[in-house]
Amino acid sequence: MQVKYITNLEELPGLTDGERAALKQVTDKFVFRLNNYYLQLIDWSDPNDPIRKLVIPSSNELREYGRWDASDEDTNYVVKGCQHKYQTTALLLVSEVCGAYCRFCFRKRLFRADVKEAMPDVQDGIDYIARTPQINNVLLTGGDPLILATNKLRNLLDALRSIEHVKIIRIGSKLPVFNPMRIYEDEQLLDTIRTYSTEEKRIYIMAHVNHPREITQEARKCFKALYDAGAIVVNQTPILKGINDNPAVLGELLDRLSWAGVTPYYFFINRPVAGNRGFVVSLEEAYRIVEEAKSRTSGLGKRVKLCMSHTSGKIEILAVENGKAYLKYHQSRDGDYGKLMILDCPEEAAWFDDLPGNEKYWNRPTKKTNEIISVNEMSDMPQKKISEQLR
Repeated sequence: MQVKYITNLEELPGLTDGERAALKQVTDKFVFRLNNYYLQLIDWSDPNDPIRKLVIPSSNELREYGRWDASDEDTNYVVKGCQHKYQTTALLLVSEVCGAYCRFCFRKRLFRADVKEAMPDVQDGIDYIARTPQINNVLLTGGDPLILATNKLRNLLDALRSIEHVKIIRIGSKLPVFNPMRIYEDEQLLDTIRTYSTEEKRIYIMAHVNHPREITQEARKCFKALYDAGAIVVNQTPILKGINDNPAVLGELLDRLSWAGVTPYYFFINRPVAGNRGFVVSLEEAYRIVEEAKSRTSGLGKRVKLCMSHTSGKIEILAVENGKAYLKYHQSRDGDYGKLMILDCPEEAAWFDDLPGNEKYWNRPTKKTNEIISVNEMSDMPQKKISEQLR
């Protein structure tokens, strides 16, 4: 099936003329892109349809909230296009384009015309990884790496597989559920995965499945094609208000992922990113929803961890009870793995920084390279001034 991509609200049959006009302000600020395959998953008769909320712009995105780079990724860059935050892991931002522009995306800054973090040529990043032997796994991210031409992706994988100390390659992608045909109909892509995902050095597909209705017959066919090619598929999703903030829905997602052979990997607290106010769930509520969802599924579904991808590291939420948050560092920028933190948790707290006393557990880092300009610093500048700084 050849999917057709849609970038104009005028092409959406389910919107009224008034809605299209009202949402023009949103698409002027945040990129919109959809395709006709995913469009058919939307129930237009339901104004609160969760699939609609995932990809169709909303006026809520114009509410003042958060920052463009809520986890200070600009402090992780070691060379352009390559982040190295945790000792054994490097990120290569290989694409500034996505198949789907999810309305809650924490990297929506990448899709601004005045931001150049993802690099068409990541050779500097590959060279850095090659000379840094502690890095044993690399995440290809962006954007969506599977939107790249297959030959470009093959060249990237070949370059990484030539580095002996790189054991795991991960590819973060929404395409297994947004455009599964791009994967299972591309024999060259599957052959590429088959070539570079070996018994000793696997490729992992980090799928972004947010709601059980995304797991269609086509998506399951995609999962099977990836498995047959030697890849391992896992899933991660934030807890999103109005989309999956319901124990029954989240429990069904855990079940259907497990049944399809996809490992539930992370549930995330949605980052406080600009435009995301309408998706916010408090820490207390997210913990309750996740625990109730896990009670509805088997041990395979219960493997998932609830975390925040904070500036200082991945913080696992162990419990929120009686006004207290019990947390630990699952990953740590400073090497404080497993550090237990017990903090007061106000009812409205939705992020680590909202917890009184959090600042004693971490120090805000500085940028590793002067070549990266902080989007948070730039976001209120006049457009012309931003462009001049990026030249």
